[in-house]
Amino acid sequence: MSEFKVGDRVQLTDAKGKMHTITLQLNQEWHTHNGWLVHNEVVGLPEGSVVETTGGLKFLAFKPLLADYVLAMPRGATIVYPKDAAMILGLADIAPGVSVLEAGVGSGALSISLLRAVGSSGTVDSFEKREEFATIATKNVNQYFGENPSNWNLELGAVQDFEHVKQYDRVVLDMLAPWECIDMASKVLVPGGVFIAYVATTTQLSQTAEAIKASACFTEPESSETIVRGWHHEGLAVRPQHRMIAHTAFLIMARRLAPNTIAPARRRRPSKGAYGTNEIES
Repeated sequence: MSEFKVGDRVQLTDAKGKMHTITLQLNQEWHTHNGWLVHNEVVGLPEGSVVETTGGLKFLAFKPLLADYVLAMPRGATIVYPKDAAMILGLADIAPGVSVLEAGVGSGALSISLLRAVGSSGTVDSFEKREEFATIATKNVNQYFGENPSNWNLELGAVQDFEHVKQYDRVVLDMLAPWECIDMASKVLVPGGVFIAYVATTTQLSQTAEAIKASACFTEPESSETIVRGWHHEGLAVRPQHRMIAHTAFLIMARRLAPNTIAPARRRRPSKGAYGTNEIES
């Protein structure tokens, strides 16, 4: 049974669904508009307990899930949202023992997901151009794991400026111009390795896709976006919620071909105007 202990982060949810997060410390109090909660009274309770302030205000107490943590943690850059992080882990097949090159750490949300997925037998080497982002990401990662993960290495600088001698199973990019890193990715990825980029606009998506095709080192790139819509259910009143998490970013993915391999040409008829005025009829 999972019990709360000193140093744990605790998520407190009231009857209206509003959440608050505290870190348990001995002899400390958390004050509300209706009384206070003594931390000592939470220590030793199992997750899923109901705790009560001195004024009778009740809260459900759980340890935050990863999604709760990343949405509440300090940010320097916009985070990769949980719905997109989950898709990245799935599409890129991030699994225990996998070696990952990550570029564009931001606030560290995706780094945490990658580190959890690869486990102690895998590695994540991250690169971040901006020092202030790297500092925030390091604090968030260390706070989540309670220490600096031994299988995580964070380098300050543009990933394409480094001389890479290591081979990776996966390359995950979250940056403004991922098309500038296609050549680098083709050199560090093992045959069959996965390249995946997180981009916000259709222009970025197009430029990245064309760079992947032009390199002739990857399979045909595949692109998608993830839209999540919650549902309300009260008895027989079942309907979609008015608010939904729609577009946040596009994901574009491709796999590394074997050296000196030319993939069979993808047979497709371009849309009118797709490549400018000099279209090739086929």
